[in-house]
Amino acid sequence: MSKLADVAKTTQLLSLAGMEEASRVGQRTSDIDHLFLALVVSDQLAGDVLRAGGVTLQAARAAVAAQHAAQLATIGVTVPSPGPGRIVFHETGGYAWSARAVDVFTESTRGGKRGDAAAVLRELLDEPSGMIAEVLRRLGTSTDAVRERLDEAERVIPVASRSSAASAAEPAGEWETFVPATPREVWDLLADPLRMPEWDTNIGEVHVDRPHPDDLATGAVWTARLRETRPDGNRMRVKPELRRVRVELLGHEPVSCIAWSFSSPDAPTAATRRVTLSLTPAAGGTRLRIALRWQRRGMRTRGIRGVLLRPLYRYLLWMQLTQLGASIARVFR
Repeated sequence: MSKLADVAKTTQLLSLAGMEEASRVGQRTSDIDHLFLALVVSDQLAGDVLRAGGVTLQAARAAVAAQHAAQLATIGVTVPSPGPGRIVFHETGGYAWSARAVDVFTESTRGGKRGDAAAVLRELLDEPSGMIAEVLRRLGTSTDAVRERLDEAERVIPVASRSSAASAAEPAGEWETFVPATPREVWDLLADPLRMPEWDTNIGEVHVDRPHPDDLATGAVWTARLRETRPDGNRMRVKPELRRVRVELLGHEPVSCIAWSFSSPDAPTAATRRVTLSLTPAAGGTRLRIALRWQRRGMRTRGIRGVLLRPLYRYLLWMQLTQLGASIARVFR
């Protein structure tokens, strides 16, 4: 992967998670503390290093809140804690990074720095205000300790590989991400058809004679409807023949792997979406691998047109995979 691609993907994913964290506390400007929280749930090596050091999302949020309270106390201001809030980023707008957060991103790409999450974390450790250093102290660690673990991890642990292969006729790709919940909690979400609208932003509702998750059988079928309203309340334009969705369970291994198929029974030539979700225990949560494949009946796109379309399909797949991973993780944040 090129440095430019690394920077673009890292910035996009950290911006999404950081601004979601800002939205929990009613802020529209995301600062370095929100960037730090985004790194804690990052699927990249920086997130692995922080979580392996005992920095969970809940503990990090508490440490950030305590640090803000301590800073206000130094000027004689005491305010009650706002308590945990819901992520409303996708229902609102007007978010931006603070100037010092932008500086962190910029410095992480200078010279030979790669601009990935590890580079961003290193810049945060050196951030001159000292806020992140104080947050780490409240978490029982230090900038030096995190830096040493990061150095060691980069020496001995290969960066997690991700693949994305696509053709115009049958685009397919994979993505790996981190979810801050136990495998059992993630499984209970993914294996319950009624909870599908919580993690799949395409699905608005599922009609089902509710089975117990333990009774799921390969080949079982449910009827769903596509979402027609965005989180911010705006209506979405959905073709009538695509509104009804046939959901089929392709297979599952409890608390380990589950595969779903989504097709349009009223549009026989429309593509079928197949999603396979694999769960692995990880420090502080679950490592989730998502495989996505679109199957198009009767479509043949070959030759130069197929070659030209391949980058577009690869980008669209990456967007779909990362959004799906973010939606699943968001349920537990």
